[in-house]
Amino acid sequence: MASHNLFLLPGDGIGPEVMAEVEAIISWMDAMGIAKFRTDRGLVGGCAYDAHGKAISEEDMEKAQGADAVLFGAVGGPRWDKVAYVHRPEAGLLRLRKDLGLFANLRPAICYPALAEASSLKRELVDGLDILIVRELTGGVYFGEPKTITDLGNGQKRAIDTQIYDTYEIERIARVAFELARTRKNRVASAEKRNVMKTGVLWNEVVTRIQAENYSDVALEHVLADNCAMQLVRWPKQYDVIVTDNLFGDILSDVAAMLTGSLGMLPSASLGAEDPKTKRRKALYEPVHGSAPDIAGKALANPIAMIASFGMCLRYSFGLIDWADNVDTAIANVLAKGVRTKDIAAKDEKTVTTKEMGAAILEELKQLA
Repeated sequence: MASHNLFLLPGDGIGPEVMAEVEAIISWMDAMGIAKFRTDRGLVGGCAYDAHGKAISEEDMEKAQGADAVLFGAVGGPRWDKVAYVHRPEAGLLRLRKDLGLFANLRPAICYPALAEASSLKRELVDGLDILIVRELTGGVYFGEPKTITDLGNGQKRAIDTQIYDTYEIERIARVAFELARTRKNRVASAEKRNVMKTGVLWNEVVTRIQAENYSDVALEHVLADNCAMQLVRWPKQYDVIVTDNLFGDILSDVAAMLTGSLGMLPSASLGAEDPKTKRRKALYEPVHGSAPDIAGKALANPIAMIASFGMCLRYSFGLIDWADNVDTAIANVLAKGVRTKDIAAKDEKTVTTKEMGAAILEELKQLA
């Protein structure tokens, strides 16, 4: 049996609480002989700053580099608001993405039928929703240089962020989107702002060429990013796979997340390039939600996004497709039975704790086994 090396970075706030529910599933799978996992833990974010004076230590970066996959919780909180910009908790996640070369961020937005009423949109708009947003993660305005704030005098300052994309960056993210589309409904929508941005012009040109040369079987639609945001709220089920850049991907994936009713429900995967020898990719899996410091330690956190992120890890890093499907099924079954944490509960509906939700999902997995 192959051994899978997992590096766990629970982080801050509710991160350790939701990670604990994944660890319970890992321990059970290990004990049952379903898979063999070797796990190690590290610090990232505010807790790493407290311990090392930086958002992630060199030792933990080495462990992340050597792992088959990284499971990441959440970072940040008001206690670190005044930390220097380069050491802010979020810098740990940005470094992991950049140093591991995690250029492709996969953000599914799935609306379980049992939770359709929790969405701010009408049931008919979101019931059965299943969208995958493929976001370029290591280029664009978040990493472009120069990135400066200059004092111009007379009380005036000028801030500069630089949006940069090279052809190869667009090519590789487009290929990921088209390959994934082939496993779904064979449709890709490419979102950019070619009407006002030169990077959008290049993005449109490159995605069009890649589709024509290698993926003519996949339907391609071009949409302006602002219109895409509007369409996600108007009629989201028109989309299947959306591919877009770093900035617009950040915005559109959060819009799509809220269509499902709660950020606490949604996982994500960040993947690197395939190693030509091992055929494996560096990978990091994390819930979409933040550290939620206001509810940390109160047993209120919803662990579903963290558990579903582990499910994506089973699918994309370890090839355990059946068990990835089982994780998804277990979550759906628990929700269908009416089990709810506070964030997804209707008014006056009975709620469960973080551990109780995790235990319910694990029990469903046991039944599926």
